[in-house]
Amino acid sequence: MSGVRGGPAVRGGERLRRYQARFEPLVTRALLLGIFVVGLTAQFVKPVGDALEGKAALGGALLSLVGYVLYDSVRELAASLRLPPQVRVQSRDLGSFVSEAFRAREVEIRFLGYTGETLYNELYHRLEGLLDDPGPTRHVSVRVLIPDFGQQMTVPSRVGPDGAPLDDPDFRRRLELKCQEYDQTLSVLAERLLIVGRVTAECEYRLYPGIPRDKICIFNREQVLHGLYDVVARTVQRSSDPEFYDPKGYRTDLNVWVRDGNDDSKAVVDTWNKHLDDLWSLAAVPHWR
Repeated sequence: MSGVRGGPAVRGGERLRRYQARFEPLVTRALLLGIFVVGLTAQFVKPVGDALEGKAALGGALLSLVGYVLYDSVRELAASLRLPPQVRVQSRDLGSFVSEAFRAREVEIRFLGYTGETLYNELYHRLEGLLDDPGPTRHVSVRVLIPDFGQQMTVPSRVGPDGAPLDDPDFRRRLELKCQEYDQTLSVLAERLLIVGRVTAECEYRLYPGIPRDKICIFNREQVLHGLYDVVARTVQRSSDPEFYDPKGYRTDLNVWVRDGNDDSKAVVDTWNKHLDDLWSLAAVPHWR
């Protein structure tokens, strides 16, 4: 967005930070050098030593001043060296991220993937728990993007001759019914929370075109988990059934980015937030709604 970047207060703050960055090292070095020179002189020049005798409090005050000046620099250095607390996790660890997200007053969870079964199980228990003990939470928003199982697909599909994918409408229909059940169950919980009145909640599923390739979870717009499904993973429902290409979300490893990490991590979080917002605005509403 073009236009004025900030008012007088903002510009004044920027000017102060520039002066601080310019003169703080000089002032700090001067203070440290002064303390060193005075201390060394006191050892060899008796009048100076006598004058400083019993002035330990003054030295302590000077050292405290130096510590105060250095505090921001040390804090900035620590922030620059800080890495995301976790780099890679397994899908079965989603429960800890859901629990952490529900410590906030405004809970916002976004998902893009296959059926979202792993996340659904965690959300169900957390939402149900809000009926008895809402804690700090006052609003919950859950948006889930799943493939449009009403369309022909290469994944999920039946494994054909020589491994070729064969579209299977019945298999897609079973997956669609499972997601429909998840959506309706979470929506009923959201309605019950509204009736109780202590927490407002909204849970909704929408459809995106294509195969389930990416698994993305975003918690409170601060943490992003992203992984890739094994799109050639196979499964057999019953011994008499054929094989199906059926990605296993619970086996998917997820890379973690957090907003309070380094600059690269912040950029990744912002990019994924915008991407899922855009996909949601384009996604279709399921026929069961």
